[in-house]
Amino acid sequence: MNSSTLYPAIEPFARGRLAVDSLHTLYHEQAGNPEGVPAVYLHGGPGSPTSARHHRLFDPAHYRIVLFEQRGVGRSSPLAETRDNTTWHLVADMERLREHLGIARWHVSGGSWGSTLALAYAQSHPARCLSLTLRGIFLCSAEEIGWFLHGMGHFFPEAAQQFRAAIAEEERGDLLEAYGRLLGDADPAVHMPAARAWADYEGACVSLLPQAPASRDDESDSKALTLARLENHYFRHRGWLQPGQLLAGVGAIRKIPAVIVQGRYDVVCPPSAAFALGRAWPEAAFVMVPDAGHAVTEPGITAALVAASDRFRSLA
Repeated sequence: MNSSTLYPAIEPFARGRLAVDSLHTLYHEQAGNPEGVPAVYLHGGPGSPTSARHHRLFDPAHYRIVLFEQRGVGRSSPLAETRDNTTWHLVADMERLREHLGIARWHVSGGSWGSTLALAYAQSHPARCLSLTLRGIFLCSAEEIGWFLHGMGHFFPEAAQQFRAAIAEEERGDLLEAYGRLLGDADPAVHMPAARAWADYEGACVSLLPQAPASRDDESDSKALTLARLENHYFRHRGWLQPGQLLAGVGAIRKIPAVIVQGRYDVVCPPSAAFALGRAWPEAAFVMVPDAGHAVTEPGITAALVAASDRFRSLA
């Protein structure tokens, strides 16, 4: 992230674990002002963990900043678990966490898959949302998932070639199912090469300018498996959403103050989804960042997100 636009680094004032059912336990933390206005940040993926830098998108003197890791992710357990892991489990988890923390209403911010979850949550519980800040819009449509699997290769053909090469030639007609079989295999010799290929493919496409590839170690392998397995799981089930559901549900959230932030050159989540959301929801402020790709670390994206959280300080 661009440190010139972020708030200073801070340490959480509280950390905890919340059992949401007999299988899943969620990690959560809070930072900023314990008496401040609550704001929750939703990470992407599904399967991409939170970062301490996500705190820095919010004014710590004003906000009580809540981060949590969704089912199967990061410090939540069990890791990379797909059982009892759907969009609607996550929506229920957010309500469970909100009640556990004694929060009546909170600002909700999320990017990429986090924007999907934020919309699903807000449309289910609009009275609990003070505002919505949505970045890199993903509506979990068949078209967007197809673009992820095949379209990104128009811009990153080298990455797409490697992505396809991880699958046997005779199985490449359905990459989503072929990857699902490999990622679901219990043998690390089978699932780890597929996980690395999936994560490398997405990582190569996420930024406007090329980034150095991540080093290989146990931590990076764990993150790759979580990202690949959960994204594949959610994509195969279309996020447990009906076609067009999140656009059709805008009426339930129309009165919630909102900002949509989109990178003009976002190849992972192309601007067409953000444009469609903006058309369905003209009351929401729309910020098209002209020199950004998908990543939250893009300087223009960072600046727009900080500006949005600053703007919403007047709401409580």
